[in-house]
Amino acid sequence: MMAHTGEIPYQCSQCDRAFSRNSNFTRHLDAHTRDKPYQCSQYDKAFSQNSGLIKHMRTHTGEKPYQCSQCDKAFSMKTTLIIHQRNHTGEKPYQCCQCDQAFSQNSILIKHMRAHTREKPYQCSQCDKAFSNTSNLKIHMRAHTGENPYQCSQCEKAFSNNCDSL
Repeated sequence: MMAHTGEIPYQCSQCDRAFSRNSNFTRHLDAHTRDKPYQCSQYDKAFSQNSGLIKHMRTHTGEKPYQCSQCDKAFSMKTTLIIHQRNHTGEKPYQCCQCDQAFSQNSILIKHMRAHTREKPYQCSQCDKAFSNTSNLKIHMRAHTGENPYQCSQCEKAFSNNCDSL
């Protein structure tokens, strides 16, 4: 029934992922805690399964074995190709149960649902502010660190987020 209603009751407290099935959620939680014997040779990153390392190594090699049949884009992961193909088909399988909006990705639905619930699970470690997604927390943290990674192309001014540099 949850597949039809779009209900996603299992949310990971350590990352942005959420699941409609307890079995998938439990398997995901293992990824945060289990041994990670497959080590990247270029970064301090390790994986619990060899397949995870293989996917990660594509970020270094640039390999993109999954080609879109509708356009010239290619992807390093099959799941990314499937999500991309929804741009061509217009498929939006993830329906909000609070309003009539539908989404091409489950993660976008989860973020959207927080607008209804006003949930802000990502807490700043430096102050009392909380955010509905990790992206906004990351931008906020730059206020504490002084980091301004976005440079204006017209002058020397730098900004903490891309919107300010327009």
